[in-house]
Amino acid sequence: MIVVTGAAGFIGSCLVAKLNEEGFNDLILVDDFSHTEKDKNLSGKKFTAKVERKDFVNWLDNNHRLTQFIFHIGARTDTTEFNKQIFDELNVSYSQAVWMKCVEYGLPLVYASSAATYGNGEFGYKDDHELSFKLKPLNPYGESKNEFDKWALTQEKKPYFWAGLKFFNVYGPNEYHKARMASVIFHGYNQSVGTGKIKLFKSHNPQYKDGWQLRDFIYVKDLVNVCYFLMHHRKNSGIYNLGTGKARSFYDLASATFKAQQKVPNIEFVDMPADIRDKYQYFTEADMSKLKSIGYSKDFYSLEDGVEDYVKNYLVTGKVW
Repeated sequence: MIVVTGAAGFIGSCLVAKLNEEGFNDLILVDDFSHTEKDKNLSGKKFTAKVERKDFVNWLDNNHRLTQFIFHIGARTDTTEFNKQIFDELNVSYSQAVWMKCVEYGLPLVYASSAATYGNGEFGYKDDHELSFKLKPLNPYGESKNEFDKWALTQEKKPYFWAGLKFFNVYGPNEYHKARMASVIFHGYNQSVGTGKIKLFKSHNPQYKDGWQLRDFIYVKDLVNVCYFLMHHRKNSGIYNLGTGKARSFYDLASATFKAQQKVPNIEFVDMPADIRDKYQYFTEADMSKLKSIGYSKDFYSLEDGVEDYVKNYLVTGKVW
């Protein structure tokens, strides 16, 4: 059995789809299944059982002998939430409990970290372990992810194989339920359909023109390909960046969204909400040399190709992956 936590969410459900496509159907899906708006993400998926998030650690005590691998993707990911206690419970303490069970039962673990750990990027975007102890995330979400990374790195006892993946700006199918936290592509597509234009944030940093804030956008299909690679690789434990290695502008992203619909770009710039203005990353770009050095050689989707696939095959049709 392969465990996927956060299985009903955006990335978790896409990982389930990838595993199904590769012939892995003996899956244990872990989540808070009371959020029924995510039910659509599991439509048509093949799996053995669902386990409530609060019951998972105890479930593992009773089922570890049948468990082969754990993908711990579940987390509280709202960057606009500032209640640190929520993140301490769900992103730190819960992850520590999962880690310790993997140590106890000899189980390999891949878990979700985040590029939010890098903060303003003043120390760069290289996934060196030493850097984790210098980073200054901009919000409680990023802090929680970095706290767990640091905790993992300092543990005397570790799973025989483990990898923490610093997800950069992920987009793709199965994010219909994410509301404000869905990708700019998701919101931009819906704006373009409803109003004929896409709204982007103005820049409040004189070094960047409006719309030319830069992010490393990674298509979720590339992300789960890396997860699948690591499930078989099972060596070279550590923390890894997971982006494309190429920063692109939000203007490029909006233009690609219009192009996928065969429309002329119509972009409007609006003020950034005050609650995120001083917590905003203007530039992210993953250094991907570490992942490539252990043998990952697949090309990543370009922004244009990823957006085209997402828009034409999912957003237009309303389908999930």
